[in-house]
Amino acid sequence: MAIKEYPFYLKSTVILFGLILLVYIFVQLIDIMVPLAFAAFLSILLNPLCNRFERLGLRKIYAIVLAMLIMLIGVASVFYFLSTQIIQFGDSLPALQQKFAELFIQVKDWVAQTFGLAVKKQDQMIKSALDSSQGIVSSTLGSLLGTLAIIFLLPVYIFLMLYYKTLILNFLYEVFAEENSKKVSEVLMQTKTAIQSYIVGLLIEMMIVAAMNSAALLALGVKYALLIGCIGAILNLVPYLGGIIAIALPVLMVTVTKDGYSTQLLVILAYIVIQFIDNNILVPRIVSSKVQINSLISIVVVLLGNAMWGLAGMFLSIPFIAVLKIIFDRIEGLKPWGKLLGDSVPTRHMGQIWSRRRKQAVGVK
Repeated sequence: MAIKEYPFYLKSTVILFGLILLVYIFVQLIDIMVPLAFAAFLSILLNPLCNRFERLGLRKIYAIVLAMLIMLIGVASVFYFLSTQIIQFGDSLPALQQKFAELFIQVKDWVAQTFGLAVKKQDQMIKSALDSSQGIVSSTLGSLLGTLAIIFLLPVYIFLMLYYKTLILNFLYEVFAEENSKKVSEVLMQTKTAIQSYIVGLLIEMMIVAAMNSAALLALGVKYALLIGCIGAILNLVPYLGGIIAIALPVLMVTVTKDGYSTQLLVILAYIVIQFIDNNILVPRIVSSKVQINSLISIVVVLLGNAMWGLAGMFLSIPFIAVLKIIFDRIEGLKPWGKLLGDSVPTRHMGQIWSRRRKQAVGVK
């Protein structure tokens, strides 16, 4: 029986509507999908540690609990360090507020003299902006509560995913035909390796950037250099926007605590050098080499992730697209899409190669 071939425009329309429906479902189920996605990635990261504990003779439940406990101790240590720095920052907060208020008055006077905008008019504009931002603040608090709920759900999801790991793997093998078991095994193995390497690479990059930020700020005599340097490294994990905020924080601190503008310029110069090292040495060798996604696709998927799931989507977009590339590379009809996502750049496009072949064929005749 002959298989009916549908025209290209009809197939592309069906695929497009399918993608739109899939994205719509992901957006609507954000409260369910985001914690599950984070839990899946963290489960893959903790899996080797669980396996090692099991090989040492621990029962599966105890191995999972011990691995999760080690992860929680690491996270708690980071929060403890940051909290001690924040407490020191809070001791100087009244003096910083007074200095900031004086600086704010100077800025308003400068705007009034330069642009002719009266101080009273500026106060009215600021008051109007604050009134209109109340809705934003309430929505931010709501999202913060949702984030806290996700944090409490994460350990439960991680424990269950690690406990039912064999059941999930058996499902993935059995849902495909037996002749595809080798490809399924390769996809699962490479997916696990890519995600583990990507997360570990991000952590290594964050620690190196935190050390460089803190060292530069300490050398320039910036107050709370360790706190601002570590916060800048954490913000640096957020593509594009995080780097801008990371530079703005020390510049604002120097502006409030010191006179003149030479230190601010030195801070900006130091952060530009650090960003150059990060973008051209650390990220390509530590992070991007693990996922092998080209820069154009990385930017696009990060923006799409932000449009779908906000900040969480920006974090999850790169490992998600890396998993898709692994799958595409092993399915014959999707291999061109895998090449499009990859970072290997051909020297000539296929049109040139085909044209040369046609010329050689004509010459032979």
